[in-house]
Amino acid sequence: MKMLWLSLLTLMMQVQSPVTAFPLQSPHLTTQPHAGPTEADQELAEAYLRHFYAYQPRSERQKRTVEDPDVNADWRTGLCEKVKEMQLFHGLPPNGELTQETLAVMKRPRCGLSDVERFGDTIRWKKSSLSYRISGYNLSIPASKVHRVFRAAWKLWSNVARVKFRKRSRREADVVISFYRGEHKDGSPFDGRGGILAHAYLPGFGIGGDVHFDADEDWSFNTTGFNLLVVAVHEFGHALGLPHSPDPGAIMYPSYNFASNNELQLSFRDVKDVQHLYGVSPHFASIFTKNPPPRTPDKCDPDLSFDAVSELQQELLFFKDRFMWRKHPQFEETGITLISSLWPDTVPSYLDAVYENVEKNLIVFFKGQQFWMLRQLNLEEGFPRNISDLGFPSNITSVDAALHFRNERYTVFFVGQECWRYNERQKTMEASPALIEQQWPGIPTPLDAAVVHEGLVHFFKGNIVYKFDLNAKRVISTGHANDLLDCKETDNNEILTEGR
Repeated sequence: MKMLWLSLLTLMMQVQSPVTAFPLQSPHLTTQPHAGPTEADQELAEAYLRHFYAYQPRSERQKRTVEDPDVNADWRTGLCEKVKEMQLFHGLPPNGELTQETLAVMKRPRCGLSDVERFGDTIRWKKSSLSYRISGYNLSIPASKVHRVFRAAWKLWSNVARVKFRKRSRREADVVISFYRGEHKDGSPFDGRGGILAHAYLPGFGIGGDVHFDADEDWSFNTTGFNLLVVAVHEFGHALGLPHSPDPGAIMYPSYNFASNNELQLSFRDVKDVQHLYGVSPHFASIFTKNPPPRTPDKCDPDLSFDAVSELQQELLFFKDRFMWRKHPQFEETGITLISSLWPDTVPSYLDAVYENVEKNLIVFFKGQQFWMLRQLNLEEGFPRNISDLGFPSNITSVDAALHFRNERYTVFFVGQECWRYNERQKTMEASPALIEQQWPGIPTPLDAAVVHEGLVHFFKGNIVYKFDLNAKRVISTGHANDLLDCKETDNNEILTEGR
């Protein structure tokens, strides 16, 4: 990945740039305290925000001649607001500061299209039958496999939208797909293995709609190297006129977000956006009646439930499938992001339980018979391990929820109708479990999640949260599971039934 960020900065400064694809790897993020951005960080952030968030800094001459500190403060405020906008788009805590986590996202290779532009109906093909051809193929992998991948990528879009694709061998085609190395005469040279993977152009004349892949990449058809199908589906979306989506579950999200253990699918948001441009495919109902496009969880869904809930420093984390919401007491917005955006390649999706051990600076994750311990977002050596190492008998194959008491230094694990108590200091499990109905009267079983918050224990079961008073040893109130997520009205539940 040599010269990777230098290449990205070069891309940012280009006036006419294509939509650039993302690589399939991302660096570890961190929520650790940051000493403050360096001058290089500041310059990097300004370049990033200029290109992706329409930030317009004062010219160097203006900055040198301005002596009024209030004017300079206004300029800083403008930068801060753009940082907040970027953080909100990526589901980060919107504090407007160039934290290590924010800078890591900025440095992560990604698409070159602005995140704030919305093209509506103006950037689309005015016909429903498009042609494509493959030009400049110079790879060692079989051409027949590449053709099958591209056919499958186009089919994902034609299954949902009223648009067809046909392959041509002659020179004239709406979309020309090419593999290039380095400079290839479009003003956006590729930078070798591990950097920019591909780029595409929005619909239009000439180069419009064309897609370029970097021939130096380790292209694959599975989870090794760079998955050609994943990148192709994303790029073909741009060739159809789709901008980036703030939905982290969408194939059109700026960063790579494919779960390798799942079949590649367009999300509900991808489907809705492409149908807005081209209408609904006549095959849509028959294909998706039983298995509709997957939706990213909506924090305002009254039926929302959680896999796990935990504290992490000042934040509350709510886990659902491969996503999480991060609630911070100082921020009004609670953004959704991918679990992998904070813990890439270490923490699994569809978790069973999570808790933070503040004294030892550990956060512990459970899924099935395994558990993971992370310190400062790094996986501890020797993990994941089997939950039997905590003292569970062999007949316990998973836990439902975990509740950590930092002052008493013990953790309660909930399993079915029973609860087990674990001594964090002695690293031992009490010999026998207790019944939940005796220890926690009024709490239903089996549980989904549990966390101590603002002096009360919050137990989650389905779409209900039970607030338990430890002193009175009783449930004092119930509510929707998502009451803490500060809902606003969204249009995520719009039904996809009719074409334009």
